[in-house]
Amino acid sequence: MVETLSIAVIGGPGVGKTSIIRQFLYNDFTEVYTPTNSRYVYRPSVILNGNMYDLKIMDVPPLSSFPASTSQMPVVDSEAVQNPASPGRFLNLLSSLDLKTLPEWMDLRCRGVRNANAYILVYDICCVESFEYVKMIRQQIVEHRVGSSSEAPILVVGSKRDLQRQRFTPRRAVSVLVKKSWKCGYVECSAKYNWHITLLFKELLGSAVARGLRHNHSSIRLQGALHRNRCSVM
Repeated sequence: MVETLSIAVIGGPGVGKTSIIRQFLYNDFTEVYTPTNSRYVYRPSVILNGNMYDLKIMDVPPLSSFPASTSQMPVVDSEAVQNPASPGRFLNLLSSLDLKTLPEWMDLRCRGVRNANAYILVYDICCVESFEYVKMIRQQIVEHRVGSSSEAPILVVGSKRDLQRQRFTPRRAVSVLVKKSWKCGYVECSAKYNWHITLLFKELLGSAVARGLRHNHSSIRLQGALHRNRCSVM
């Protein structure tokens, strides 16, 4: 049976999330910016260490916050909902709901994001605000994902490396913070020039599979399977 690995790609507006995904899958890049207003899912297949995996890559539009855990959702009194003759119980149900939490669960943009197997957090190396957004989302992922799900690897990606001279801070400063303090992976890339695009997916997938196979002490390595001529969209 082919295992499915879900990857949520998250970042602020205009950081290049979609460009990174499309360059990886289709060797395609456009200068025209089209905002991502709804969640879009790509389903390529890859061979990793001799095993085939179906990927579910979620291109997620900018979120105000990371989806809260199910433990923060209220327990719904089903009888009160189904029995209109109990107005008192129904009113009690309404008063018990956390109206701040409900919208994010009703928002289809969040579907599947909280339970992803891995995360790619993208920021623009020329925009400090986009990095602050990634910092906020990463912290919320750590806070909201508990138990074994907290093992989901996070890769922070600095996009638009081709605009190196316009970056807001030296690469080393960000790399040290992300790797040493956050304990996350870090890669910089350029979707425009297809630089480090395949590398970042190799890094993330290798980490995701390794964490899922901790009982196997053999090394996890990619066997050239993520080259574009071996990656197909389902």
